[in-house]
Amino acid sequence: MNIILLGPPGAGKGTQAKILQDRYHVGQIATGDMLRAEVKAGTTLGRIAKSVMEAGELVSDDLIIDMLRNRLAQEDCRHGFILDGFPRTVPQAEALDAMLAVEKQDLRAVILLKVDEDVLVERIAGRFSCAACGAGYHDTMHPTAKAGICDKCGGTEFIRRPDDNPVTVKQRFAAYNRQTAPILPYYQAKHIYYEVDGMADMDDVTIAIERALRQAGISMPEAMSAD
Repeated sequence: MNIILLGPPGAGKGTQAKILQDRYHVGQIATGDMLRAEVKAGTTLGRIAKSVMEAGELVSDDLIIDMLRNRLAQEDCRHGFILDGFPRTVPQAEALDAMLAVEKQDLRAVILLKVDEDVLVERIAGRFSCAACGAGYHDTMHPTAKAGICDKCGGTEFIRRPDDNPVTVKQRFAAYNRQTAPILPYYQAKHIYYEVDGMADMDDVTIAIERALRQAGISMPEAMSAD
């Protein structure tokens, strides 16, 4: 099961990726998290990335692809992976395909979570996550079961991204439309592209994603090997 979840900021990609990760026993890969992990671990790629970022420059696509290659070799990706929000441009999509071809892997499905821009602003402004395990929540849409306590790990410290505000969200949405929207025809041409309503309830979005996975011929969790 090798899939990509696409959608603008706040579409719920991270939430759905974590759900699918637990159900399908595959690796969930958010490139931002991967980059920070490489830097923290002090790997060769991490040191290169750190020097690039400290110089105020963007990490190159080639470096991200190299990190992805290493990430896919980890144990949790043995049964596949879920890419959360990557690629963002056509050149990145082409580089990803080339890397997967070398690794004798391929993409099975690219799923777009379609959402409304105005609702995105409200959705993003209210989200926060557990500082310990990264579980995501929202002030009104998905609060913790017990106030101030993470449902997943029991942590009591939470964080909010500083750029989760209406003005920045609109800027990010505009950037998404410029950069990422053009890759949709790229995957449509490969006949692995699916769309789901990202505005539906969280459980309904998951059901719609799993329906798309069945259409793509991807086995349900109970049918997968337990080894």
